[in-house]
Amino acid sequence: MLCSPNGRVGGGAPMQPAGLTSPPSHRFSSRVRTSETQAVITYLWIAIGGALGSMARYASSNLVAGWLGGHFPWGTLFINILGSLVIGVFAALTGPGGRLHLTVSNDARLFVMIGICGGYTTFSSFSLQTLDLIQAGAWLRAGLNVVGSVVLCLIAVYLGYLAAVAINAGKAA
Repeated sequence: MLCSPNGRVGGGAPMQPAGLTSPPSHRFSSRVRTSETQAVITYLWIAIGGALGSMARYASSNLVAGWLGGHFPWGTLFINILGSLVIGVFAALTGPGGRLHLTVSNDARLFVMIGICGGYTTFSSFSLQTLDLIQAGAWLRAGLNVVGSVVLCLIAVYLGYLAAVAINAGKAA
C-alpha cells in the first residue's frame, strides 16, 4: 500500500500490516481494526495483485507470440502452464503443513493466489481446484469439473459470439 513516511494514507488513520493491532498506548490510535476494514484491505490486495497479473499476462502473451508466432495460441498455453505451476507451488508452500504456512499472511496468500494468479490466468485456479478434488479421492467430480469446464465454456463462448453477431447484424440494418 502507498503511504506517507508517517504511515498515513491521505491523512487518514495509520496503516498497519494485516492482522496487527496497536496497543491502547499507541500514539496514533487505540482503535482495533474492524472486520469491515480488514475485508476492504483484503479486497484491495487482491485488486492490486489482479492488476499486476493482468499486466504480466499481456506482456507474456506478446513476448511468446513474438518468439513463436501467432498461428497457435502459444502465449495462452504458456500463461496457463506457468500460472498453474506458480499457484501449485505457492499453495503447497503456504498451505497447512507447508514450509511457509506460518510466515505468510492470509492477505499475502490471497494477493498471490487470487490476485496475481487470477489476473494472470484463471486456469491456474481451475487446475488447483481439480487437483484438490483428485487428492481428496473425488475422481468423478474432478473429471466432471474438467469436462464440464471445457465443454460448457466452449458452448458459452460460442453462444456469446453468436449473440454478438446478431447484435452486430441488427446494428447494420
